[in-house]
Amino acid sequence: MTSRAAETIGKALLGRVRVEMAEGEAIARLLPAGAVHQGAALEAQPLHTSDLEAVLEAPAGGTQNRRIVLVLDQLSDPHNVGAILRTAAAFGVTAVVVQDRHAPPQSGALAKAASGALETVPYIEVVNIARALDILSEHGFWRIALAGDGQAPLTAVIPVGDVALVLGSEGDGIRRLVREHCEAAAFIPIEKSVESLNVSNAAAIALYELRRGTSV
Repeated sequence: MTSRAAETIGKALLGRVRVEMAEGEAIARLLPAGAVHQGAALEAQPLHTSDLEAVLEAPAGGTQNRRIVLVLDQLSDPHNVGAILRTAAAFGVTAVVVQDRHAPPQSGALAKAASGALETVPYIEVVNIARALDILSEHGFWRIALAGDGQAPLTAVIPVGDVALVLGSEGDGIRRLVREHCEAAAFIPIEKSVESLNVSNAAAIALYELRRGTSV
């Protein structure tokens, strides 16, 4: 497509958008606290929500030998979740699963932190995380809870096949019931002088380990 054709299409699409002029303070009141708007804001419909069963039954894309699904148990910080989505895109993750009532909305803050990954990685909102883990098990996924008090290093419990990796909330970690729906609980070895890793950093390290030695 030529730049002139793209410009023509862009103008046509913008012509369908109703524009309202407003002061910067009025725009700020419409947005979440701390949002950077630079004098402009766009109201849009949420992205289409994927269904877990449909995603798992779809033909595997890419060149990966192993499917990986990230399950986020009540993570609430949109910056952390966005960073995880960006890393998930980089490592070819099949989907990111969250609980609908305890996850950040698909807001500008989440989309900005994800750097485009919110549009490319299925972001699946479910009612019950434990049930979602059961569905993953029925589709052949080995479920690993990533926790500081896990029984073994992550590298010791990585299976041959598909993996569902569970990450807990920034404060409380993985809930007991959710952990009970996992085959293994693993940790990332770090110095004892540091209590824990940021959850998005832990996700990046874990995904690297899961992909290491597989076709990328």
